[in-house]
Order: sequence, then C-alpha cells, then structure tokens
Amino acid sequence: MPNLKDLKTRISSVKSTRKITSAMKMVAASKLRRAQELAESSRVYAESLSLILSSLSGGSKDNSDLPEVLVGRANPKVALLIINSSDRGLCGGFNSTLFRSAVAWIKDKKSKNIEVKLIPIGKKASAFYKRSDLEIIENFEDINSNDRQLEVSENVKNKISELFESQAIDEVSILYNKFVSAIAQEPTFKSLIPLEQSESEEGSEETTNSSFEFEPDKNELLEYLIPRNFMTQVYGCILESSAAEHAARMTSMDNATRNAGDMIDSLTMTYNRTRQAVITKELIEIISGAEAV
Repeated sequence: MPNLKDLKTRISSVKSTRKITSAMKMVAASKLRRAQELAESSRVYAESLSLILSSLSGGSKDNSDLPEVLVGRANPKVALLIINSSDRGLCGGFNSTLFRSAVAWIKDKKSKNIEVKLIPIGKKASAFYKRSDLEIIENFEDINSNDRQLEVSENVKNKISELFESQAIDEVSILYNKFVSAIAQEPTFKSLIPLEQSESEEGSEETTNSSFEFEPDKNELLEYLIPRNFMTQVYGCILESSAAEHAARMTSMDNATRNAGDMIDSLTMTYNRTRQAVITKELIEIISGAEAV
C-alpha cells in the first residue's frame, strides 16, 4: 500500500511543476505575438529583395555575365550549411526535427562527394555538432535579443562573402524552422549561393512578369544588393526560427501542464483511496478489539 506522506509530497511536487509550466506557457505566448509580427514583416522584405535580384539576373541561371555568387559554381566541391537552432530547450521536438533534416541533407551532399562545413546558430546546434567530424567555421550563441540577432546576421554575411571570395566554399544553404502556425513549424532549407529563385505566389504571372527599371548599372546594383541579401535572408530566417521556437515552447508547456493536471488527479484519487483504506482498517481493528472485550 502506498505511503500517505509520500503521496502527499508527490502531489505537492507535481502542483509546483504545473505552476512552472503554466507560467512558461504564458511567457512563451506573450513573446510569440511580437516574434510572429517581426517574422511576418521580415518575410515580405526578404521575398521582395529576392524578387529584385531574380529580375536583375534575368531569371536565368546560365547567364555567363552574372556573378558566380548568383548562379553558383559549375562543380561545387564544398557546401556550407548554416543551422539555426534554439539557445534553450523545453520546446518539444523543435531541435530534434531540425537536426534530422540536417543529417539527411549532409548525407546527401556526401554521397555526391561534396564536403560539408557548418555554421551553427544557437547553443543546441553548437552542442549537437561539437563532437562531429564536420568542420565548424564559427559558432553563434545567445541570439535572444533583436540587437544580437542583427549582429549575428551581419557577422554571418561577412563570413559567407569572405569564404566564397577565397574559394573556401562553393555553395551556401541555411536550415531553419519556418513558422507556420502556433502549433506547426516546418524545417526549411533556403539556398543563398546560388541564389534561390523567387517562388512568391507559386510563380504567378504577376510575379513572373514583374518588371523593374534599374539605375545605375545592373552590375553596380548587384555588387551592393548581394551582400545585403545575405544579411536579409539570414536575419529573416533567425526571426522565423525565433517565432517557431516560442510557438513550440508554448505548445510543449501547454501539454506539460495538461499532463501534470492528469497526474495530480490520478495521485489524488490514489491518495483518497489509500486514506480510506487506512481508516477502514483502523475501524475494523477497533471493532474487533471491542468485540473481544
């Protein structure tokens, strides 16, 4: 028979845990709203910039006049993967799903004899690949504040430009969790080198036939816009990942709070039954003693 004191202590402990998970759920929900607004607003800007670059490049990847950074190198030998994870846990399968996608991507590249290098963003990605045999170019952690996110985006942009110009890498992709809804996040790959052609609105005629007039020269504009595009796309992915993280944590803490409630109900029922059994046993002993007298 369970000990009443132990059951009471366990119920008290689970109630304390439920208070913590409930508080974390509310904090995540409050942060989610702001993060979602930032992610959605940056998404429009990033897509527009991609569309302008696609228009500048003439929508053709085999144009020899275009810079390599737009069309990519003919026979890539080294690929850089930027993995945007979270700094903290308690967000369900947010990071594990991301890492499974990364492992599959890396395996595919290796099957094509392409070497893979990494730039992990977030403590979880840094810890996950710390003991791997892959070359880590640089780690970026503590990316919770907006100022830090901008700083990391700037540093990643500079690193990409430096590595590509020095022929150290041939292509660049970023992996992040795209915010879909409060209950859904989707691991997404985005190609930075070569430029991922804009697929806004599923290639609608309006998008495809969009025409821009450019001044001054196209090459001059590309020289200015390409590095800015790196920073914009990385920053947008970090914001998307941040919103997805808050959504995942809110959902995870909501499930934990519900589970704690169910456990409290179950333990309370066990406690009441045990207490009733103890009282019944004592009554029987008293009655038996009285009858013996």
